[in-house]
Amino acid sequence: MKTILKTNLTVKDITDGFVYNEYEGKGLFGWSGRLTIQPEYQRNYIYADGKKDVAVIDSILKGYPLGLLYFVKVGEDKYEVLDGQQRITSFGRFITNKFAIKDDNGMEQYFDGLDNEIQDKIYNTPLTIYICEGEEPEIKKWFEIINIAGVPLKNQELLNSIYSGKFVTLAREEFSNPQNAYIQKWSAYIRGDVNRQDFLETALRWVSKDNIDNYMSKHRTDENINELKSYFNSVIDWISSVFVDVKPEMRGLDWGRLYETYHKNSYNPTDVSNKLSELYSDPFVKDTKGIFEYILGGCKDTKLLNIRLFDENVTRVKYEMQTKNAKEKEISNCPLCAIGDNNNKTRIWEFKEMDADHVTAWSKGGATDIDNCEMLCQTHNRAKGNR
Repeated sequence: MKTILKTNLTVKDITDGFVYNEYEGKGLFGWSGRLTIQPEYQRNYIYADGKKDVAVIDSILKGYPLGLLYFVKVGEDKYEVLDGQQRITSFGRFITNKFAIKDDNGMEQYFDGLDNEIQDKIYNTPLTIYICEGEEPEIKKWFEIINIAGVPLKNQELLNSIYSGKFVTLAREEFSNPQNAYIQKWSAYIRGDVNRQDFLETALRWVSKDNIDNYMSKHRTDENINELKSYFNSVIDWISSVFVDVKPEMRGLDWGRLYETYHKNSYNPTDVSNKLSELYSDPFVKDTKGIFEYILGGCKDTKLLNIRLFDENVTRVKYEMQTKNAKEKEISNCPLCAIGDNNNKTRIWEFKEMDADHVTAWSKGGATDIDNCEMLCQTHNRAKGNR
């Protein structure tokens, strides 16, 4: 890949004609229309937090190096940003009065309100830029390598660069757009940052059954994202129709797998809501994240709830009670061994050889207290199953 070093361009040159699309969150163009600041393979702008973007301007004012910028030549006098779009978009947004910095007195100052001398200092800051020319695979591979430093690319951001095209563009417009009105609803079930492609990754993971790379390769040249949107909306609609109550623990669950496993079952939303409330108020349920699959599966797999076990004090007291009673009757201190017909019928098990068990299973209303506790030998306890 061929590279040319340019040191004669300034912030003013690169921000000439700067366009920032607030709706899409993109710094789209600069350098008098020559430069595309966020090509398809680039991540969203993530510096708009009042800290990183301000730090870029502070660096300029203090004379700190802004670091190398890399542009790719894509046509006659046409370029794309390969590395540096967060910095370029930051000073472009500042010059177009999208955010303010604080002066020495702690007062907020927008670019237009700064003294001419300070404005000129920002405008005239020189930039060190490498112009690169090469084939698409070379450019994208280099893009991956140079982004190892700084804020590392997430896997989905790398996949976007590998499979850039119409499909990725449309998918990002739908699932990586912080202005999308549905983001708030989706956030109840999806964990992550829309700007870092987490929502897009989730949508792709669901529709591809966890084979995102293969799915993106297959659909790279598609002119629409109909299948992706349809499947994603089917999952979201299914969740919200089954669970009318939104709980914090729903966020980040593997809803794609749950949809595939359970969406053909029928559920009464009122019954589901009542059961959800009951389980949330049950002091013996330790894993509230497991409640949702427990309900979807017909309230059978109690392992999903990690039911609170009897504490050691209860089990030792119960062991002593059962052992004393068993010795008096000359039977085993395991109730199931005692009614059996083998050599363990009169065996007194040691404490370490026994487990605590619910007499009445928790799933059938049994409490986790001493009155519902019995000590069983480990063989019988494990064979009993439903705790």
